[in-house]
Amino acid sequence: MSKLVSALLITATLLLTASSHSDISLAGTCASKCGKAPLQFTPGQRIRVLIINNTPRVLKIQKPSITDPISLNPGQNLKLDQLEGTEPNTSLVFWDETGRSIQANLSKPNLSTLRVELRPTWRVPGDRSVYIQDDGRINVL
Repeated sequence: MSKLVSALLITATLLLTASSHSDISLAGTCASKCGKAPLQFTPGQRIRVLIINNTPRVLKIQKPSITDPISLNPGQNLKLDQLEGTEPNTSLVFWDETGRSIQANLSKPNLSTLRVELRPTWRVPGDRSVYIQDDGRINVL
């Protein structure tokens, strides 16, 4: 009988200890909670960029050292065709001349298109550029 009581006490202790530290017993792999995969294109691929101004103000867009600033009216779209993915780290810079913050939401609607949707945000300083690296990765800065 004492062996049965001892076994029950040990089992109860183990169960209570395991349930009070459930985060340890439920550890998982990154595959279960990684979030969405980063946006990336094949290195060397020609990329079509679609920029959409979803703010109530005129925005300026520029590809540094290649284009002058381009005005983008509210609701207007701008297509930049065939940016070389092999160009060394291409940037697209955008800003609101009134100084308000902008958020860039990126998506990849098909294999060769990068969609950049610009929206107003309260987050300061906001996003300022999309950085297309020569290895195909896309960053928002």
